[in-house]
Amino acid sequence: MKFIAREKEVNKIVSALNSPEYELILVYGRRHIGKTELIRHSCNLSGRKTIYYMCRQVTEDTLTKELTAVISEYFDLEGQAFLSFEDALRYLYRRSQNEDIILVLDEYPNARSQIRGLDTMLQSLSDQYKGTTSLKVILSGSYIDIMKSLKGKNEPLFGRITLNIDLKQMDYYDSAKFYPGFSNEEKVQLFSVFGGIPLYNSLVREDLTVKENIIRLIASPDARLSDEIDSFLRAEISKLNNANSIFDAMASGEISYGEIQNKAGIESTGTMNDLMTKLIGMEIIRKEFPINRENDRTKSHYYIDDNLSHFYYRYLASHISQMRIMDESVFFAKYIEHDFNEHFVPTVFEKICRQFLIRKNIAGDIDPVIEKIGKYYYNDIRNRKNGEFDIVTLDEKGYIFYEAKYKNRPVTDGLVQKEIEQVRATDLQSYKYGFFSKSGFADNVPDDIIRYSLDDLYR
Repeated sequence: MKFIAREKEVNKIVSALNSPEYELILVYGRRHIGKTELIRHSCNLSGRKTIYYMCRQVTEDTLTKELTAVISEYFDLEGQAFLSFEDALRYLYRRSQNEDIILVLDEYPNARSQIRGLDTMLQSLSDQYKGTTSLKVILSGSYIDIMKSLKGKNEPLFGRITLNIDLKQMDYYDSAKFYPGFSNEEKVQLFSVFGGIPLYNSLVREDLTVKENIIRLIASPDARLSDEIDSFLRAEISKLNNANSIFDAMASGEISYGEIQNKAGIESTGTMNDLMTKLIGMEIIRKEFPINRENDRTKSHYYIDDNLSHFYYRYLASHISQMRIMDESVFFAKYIEHDFNEHFVPTVFEKICRQFLIRKNIAGDIDPVIEKIGKYYYNDIRNRKNGEFDIVTLDEKGYIFYEAKYKNRPVTDGLVQKEIEQVRATDLQSYKYGFFSKSGFADNVPDDIIRYSLDDLYR
């Protein structure tokens, strides 16, 4: 299968692999984010000898035997036996004094949990052979907290890691490269469900409709991804019932910490704190502050940051029994279709619009450059209420307010003026206004309004 996107990460890794120096590289991110494919693709581009070992959850003795077998097969070392994992590593450090070698230890936390002092082994080998070896060591893992901890200043590998790749989900634009044959509207719908996870997007079939893909992959009893959410959570969370309750509460629309805790029915604040911290660390939930209240804890809100999880808990988790006894299309029409089109997709469209602005900003296509982007907490003094605007940017000139309209009719001047009046009734002092529209714009929209159509987002 063709490797898609990740150009920046590939360039960084290939540059490190082509260095004449010793390199210790970390690559980490949640499950199915594309770590292994990224590493393989980068190693192939480098053209260097690559020893790849997937660390399993087995004993130290088995890990040593398996790494020995991989090394022996690669270098044709018949009868070679290393006494320890450290001896096997040392062999590669020594051999790479005379030849270019890449060692990939995938799912490194599995080996780390079984081999006492493995980080210290790598520290010692790094210090001993640095300057004489050209070995490139890549440590990869899905347990994000563990991988991030390797960089801690009190950890053995502190100061020895030469490249750190924290792999995130692809944005809407790169995700669409997995299904280029769909219309732009269909791409928004697909991203709303499958997000930026490469594995999920690779399963989308262009010979099927959006609805058929959703049913085949998630919204049917034997769907390919039907157990994905449960297994993903179960791998890292022991109290799955509490996690499910949190997601149920958030999928129903709760966004404040207290509201989520109350609706989830979790009485222990300690349990709630631990779970939320864990889910944020897994990058499945995000905590967000308004850009004008970044230090105000009372204004923080929580959102499901994984589209497939959000879809699952909004439509499927509480209707599993019905799904198992109903025709797939009938189930989709009854429990998913209307809300999906009228509420779920338009909400994700706002996320896509933010990502679009970030892409343009990084590319240098926005002047003045955006310094902050996010929600804005406002006070409406006239109507004695407060709330949040979903897309607001801040640059050296001030704030720009954006509104995302995912409707089947063009944005008109009347709608634009109505939105502007609503903003002016609050404390947001916006020096410019912008609109995103699924269905384009009427001819009477003023030229001083920033306008982006759906086609603009996918150019």
